[in-house]
Amino acid sequence: MKKLKNIKVLTTCAMLVALAVILAFLKIPVNQFIELRFDSLPIALAGYLFGPAVGGIVGGITDIAGYIVRPTGAFFPGFTVSAIVAGVIYGIVLHGKKATVLRVFIAQLLRTVVVGLLLNPLWLSILYGNSFLVIMSGRLLTEAIMLPIKTALLFAVIKPANIFNEHFDPFGTVLPHSEKSPHL
Repeated sequence: MKKLKNIKVLTTCAMLVALAVILAFLKIPVNQFIELRFDSLPIALAGYLFGPAVGGIVGGITDIAGYIVRPTGAFFPGFTVSAIVAGVIYGIVLHGKKATVLRVFIAQLLRTVVVGLLLNPLWLSILYGNSFLVIMSGRLLTEAIMLPIKTALLFAVIKPANIFNEHFDPFGTVLPHSEKSPHL
C-alpha cells in the first residue's frame, strides 16, 4: 500500500471515489433486481492506473461512501465485496498493460460474470429470499446488453488515461512530458 502513501495517488483515488458516487446517482432502474449503472468506470480506472489492491480499495470505499451519501435500504456488505472484487479484476487485467479493446473487453467480461452474474444475484437472493437462478437469469439479458456498452465506455475513458499514466511513475510523481511521451 506504498502507493496510497503518495499524496498524488491518494488524491486521484479520492477524486475517482467521488466521481463514482456521483455516477451512482445516474443509475437507471429496470426492475427490483436490475439497474443500469455506470459507477464502475472510475473503479476500473483506479485498477488500471494503480493496480488491483488500490482498485479494490477504491471499489470498497465507493460502495460505502455511496451508501452514506444516498442509502437505499439496509446496508449489505456483500455489495461492498462485489465492488472490491470488481476493482481487483480491473487491476489484474488492465494494470501495467497496454489498453486494447480486447483487454478491456476481457476485463469487463470477467467483471460481468463474476460480479454481475454470480456475486450480485447471490446477494440479492440472500436479501430478498428469491431463487438465485431466477435473479441471475433476469440479469443475464441486461448484463449481455451492457457488456459492449461498458466495454466501449471504459475503452473511451482509458485511452485518455494512457496519456496521464505515461507521465505518472509508480511512486505517483508526475514526470515532465519530455522524459516520457510527446503527447503533452
